Amino acid sequence: MNIVITGASRGIGHSLMAGYAAQGHSVTGTSRSGDGGLVQLDVTRPADIRALGAALDAQPVDLLVCNAGIYPDKGQNLADGYPPEMWAETFAVNVTGVFLTVQELLPNLQLSTQPRIAIISSQMASQEKAPGGSYIYRASKAAALNLGRNLAKDLAHLGIAVGIYHPGWVQTDMGGSAADITPQQAAEGLMRRFDELDMAATGCFRTWDGRDHPL
Repeated sequence: MNIVITGASRGIGHSLMAGYAAQGHSVTGTSRSGDGGLVQLDVTRPADIRALGAALDAQPVDLLVCNAGIYPDKGQNLADGYPPEMWAETFAVNVTGVFLTVQELLPNLQLSTQPRIAIISSQMASQEKAPGGSYIYRASKAAALNLGRNLAKDLAHLGIAVGIYHPGWVQTDMGGSAADITPQQAAEGLMRRFDELDMAATGCFRTWDGRDHPL
């Protein structure tokens, strides 16, 4: 397979890239800096997204994993936190960046015989499980979930399957050292989920270990 993974410099994205490369797949990983052999891609910069599309011109993409994301509002105070600049930056990365990346690579996805898009959201997107706090991150991941489910409808006639996933509570810079699972465990589970993704499952919101997640 030809696979594109955004946000692949560390954490889940890096583990996904390593896992797919070990299986012999062709993997294009991206990061903001472009260091370490990755393609430079800041998903808030349309020029970077267009450059990625140009670099992959006429190449099929069998699986696009939209993994790049930020969580800047951890620990913010409701009384005087959550500044508007933080809202704008988070939505630019976690929502708009996903949409623009999908939009740019649609021609490449259409060259695949079994094209799939995997959007990494979070259990914090769920409106049924809403314990409060982290308003910006929760709202952005809920928007990414909504985006994915609507893309699933609009891309169905092209045979492009779209899945949205909760990767687990993972021991990353974002999840913290007390989290439940390692990035490698999350990646292994997610890779199984992506293998299962087909048109019958398009629009799904599932966990890394295969459970349907409440919306």
